[in-house]
Amino acid sequence: MGGRGSGRKPKRKFSPIEEKKEVIEIDDSYPSPVSGETGTPLRSIICVRNREHIKNFEKTEECFILEFDPNDSLDILEFSVSKNTEGGDSPDLHVLAEKGQVACRDYPHPRHNCVKYPFEKTPHVSHCELCYCYVCDLAAPCKKWVGASGHCHALNNESWNNERTQKRQLDMMAKNTG
Repeated sequence: MGGRGSGRKPKRKFSPIEEKKEVIEIDDSYPSPVSGETGTPLRSIICVRNREHIKNFEKTEECFILEFDPNDSLDILEFSVSKNTEGGDSPDLHVLAEKGQVACRDYPHPRHNCVKYPFEKTPHVSHCELCYCYVCDLAAPCKKWVGASGHCHALNNESWNNERTQKRQLDMMAKNTG
């Protein structure tokens, strides 16, 4: 037994160099997402390398790979630090970038909290498009905006808060009688 005519195939030993190969079939009956025709569901991979091309690819492609972090907008080399401190800026602090919105700049705010026209450094009558009157709660400028006791000077303190309260009470009485 066990001779040459036993009908058994000799066992094949694989050397470490040989690898088992597996065949993968792609089913062409699946409809292609691009053309609607039958074909492979596989599509080409697009890799975007700079920010300028993102908008073009967003219009035509559902999915693409970015070779950079789109949220990382800070590139120190793009900024130059000036030695000029005459504008009142601190030489020790330089804002290189910001992320997100700033409440007192990007949302409606009372005039005394305006970032675009700082209350202590600019004329009080100045206002941005999002400033509102602290007393009237109306977009700046209100009817009583200018003058020595104008609402442009209003800020969050006891005397202006009293005037604000009185204005609201008058408005409520006018609304109830009218």
